[in-house]
Amino acid sequence: MSTAPPLKTPNCQVRTREHLLPQEVEAMLKAARNVGRHGNRDATLILIAYRHGLRVSELVALRWEQVDFNGGTIYINRLKQGGSSIHPLRGPELRSLRQLQRDYPDSPYLLISERGAAMAEDTARGIIERAGKLAEIPFPVHPHMLRHACGFYLASKGHDTRAIQAYLGHKNIQHTVRYTELAPRRFKDFWVD
Repeated sequence: MSTAPPLKTPNCQVRTREHLLPQEVEAMLKAARNVGRHGNRDATLILIAYRHGLRVSELVALRWEQVDFNGGTIYINRLKQGGSSIHPLRGPELRSLRQLQRDYPDSPYLLISERGAAMAEDTARGIIERAGKLAEIPFPVHPHMLRHACGFYLASKGHDTRAIQAYLGHKNIQHTVRYTELAPRRFKDFWVD
């Protein structure tokens, strides 16, 4: 007699939302930066994943040849048949990346393991999950929540749906519309007192 594997608990029973708020991401960055030997690496991982809406597979595949420090840009190679693009890098990202390059000068990859190889996806997931716990986020955090946080942040700032689609590399705009549907600016002028 075989027993069926336990059913996975639906996400809606674990957490009320699938994205992080900007202040939660900031708390995770601070927590990651202040724990372990690789604080800057771990904080940079979270920052880059968030600011560029990266899937964990895209994040761990990043190579230094994709970063243009002089131009202040990073080439984002999207997976899952998404559209690749060049994103601007801002001051906090540039500073973190320069420090990361000083910390690990001999690797072609931005994010490396203890052995100097490209970081495994499971390692990146663990870093993000741990940062969520240390930041006392009231629900379990997973890497894709940083991608969703990016989309919701951009939508809340009033950015065009098509621009967000291109930024996140969505092939189908239906994947992008979820962010603009929940943007609070949409209802801003509904009540004028």
